[in-house]
Amino acid sequence: MKTFAFALGLALGAGGAHAHAHDAAPAPGGLHPKADAKVQADFDIVHARIAVEGHVATFRMSVSGKAGKTRPTATGKLAGSRVFSYVWPTTLDPYEVGFEHGAGILALAVTAHPDFDDTPLYDENADGKRGNDGNLWHSHWVVLKPNAACGPKALAVVDIPEGTKPRLPKTWPGLPLLLDSPGWNPTFDGGTVEVKVAFDDIGALAASHFDGVTAGLRVNQSVHAPLLCVANVFKVASGDLSLPGTPGQ
Repeated sequence: MKTFAFALGLALGAGGAHAHAHDAAPAPGGLHPKADAKVQADFDIVHARIAVEGHVATFRMSVSGKAGKTRPTATGKLAGSRVFSYVWPTTLDPYEVGFEHGAGILALAVTAHPDFDDTPLYDENADGKRGNDGNLWHSHWVVLKPNAACGPKALAVVDIPEGTKPRLPKTWPGLPLLLDSPGWNPTFDGGTVEVKVAFDDIGALAASHFDGVTAGLRVNQSVHAPLLCVANVFKVASGDLSLPGTPGQ
């Protein structure tokens, strides 16, 4: 856990996060940072939690405003387009969800982005067409690593180099990224967003640690590696990316 926390702390420390490390309570009750007027309310985390019941984990995040209210404005092109996200970074080995062992920092993310589709297997707005509306909120597993090409101390979703064939989940959307589109539908209720995820081995998750992050990502202007960078961190639940949360009841 210390290696992951250190990497995340380095990568996000200069990204605009508002630190409240002493306000965040340890899990299993979750992390409880204080509201921060400097953070846009719908990304101002006041509670982050992973609840476990049977083989299902509920990833939950509450903000001081209305969760999911703001989505990126469409630019009409992929290069430079934006992604808004609610993210639970974890110490869970990416292998547990279908990637290679130790591939990077595994995080569950609820995202919205109007300029590209990364859910080709699913019809998100029930119009009979698959993968046609990336600007609706949807979920991903993403694997992150620090990448200097995104900026000093910045994170990126890990690229898949051309010609390589790493282990990938069955619901990988075909993009050259360590990103999965498992179809876990997020739900929004006032200030709270949550996602229910079923695990074959819930014990691996229960033994892990997590944090909560709200962030903006950006597609590289050259649309080359790194393809997707973490461009702006809005808030970190623990304040210092120490991943102090423990999944629980």
